[in-house]
Amino acid sequence: MQIIPVIDLKNGIVVHAKHGNRDGYAPLQSCICNSADIFDVVETFWDLFRFPTLYIADLNAITGQGHNAGLLSAVLAAFPAITFWVDGGYPLCQSDFISFPNFLPVLGWESFNDNNVGEISAFGERFILSLDYSATGEMGAKSLFYKQDLWPKDIIIMNLPKVGSNAGPDIKRLCDYKKHCPGHNFIAAGGIRDKRDITELSEAGISQALVATALHNGNITPTDL
Repeated sequence: MQIIPVIDLKNGIVVHAKHGNRDGYAPLQSCICNSADIFDVVETFWDLFRFPTLYIADLNAITGQGHNAGLLSAVLAAFPAITFWVDGGYPLCQSDFISFPNFLPVLGWESFNDNNVGEISAFGERFILSLDYSATGEMGAKSLFYKQDLWPKDIIIMNLPKVGSNAGPDIKRLCDYKKHCPGHNFIAAGGIRDKRDITELSEAGISQALVATALHNGNITPTDL
């Protein structure tokens, strides 16, 4: 099982994501890092866990309220040994970071609608797709959930209401995707609480998971991994 830490960036600082309610995200409070500065958070993950891959969401860019592109470019340059999956909106992510060899774009529901979804084909296989769910179902371009010819190999299944909720991962949905689309690698996101959840996901055949809260509250430790 590969754990991929999540960093949510808003207005230049790292925030604590919870239930997808972005207006209420507060600056990060962590038992492993006493700072909400992104450089400190990345360095902490590297020093403690040696994570080779990190996921960063530029919440400003995703929601069309500015961006943190300059800061993210500095992070990509400062940590060349780490691969960064960056959700920086579209087309911002393609233009600002494409020159960095340690950058991989994440394209999610807020980047596309049913009118422009075909533009995703320009990325070929070099991106991570995020299929996101609210409490009521699929979010964003409905066609993206079914046009498998547009899918890359690696796909995040994001359950936003479970993010930061301590409610457990969406194992049933992940297993359904694995069963019906066996040619893809599905990545768990949302609700992972501790080592037991990681074990359960692994036993279900899920090999990667996005995690934030359980790392910062100490429920998943370097010893666990």
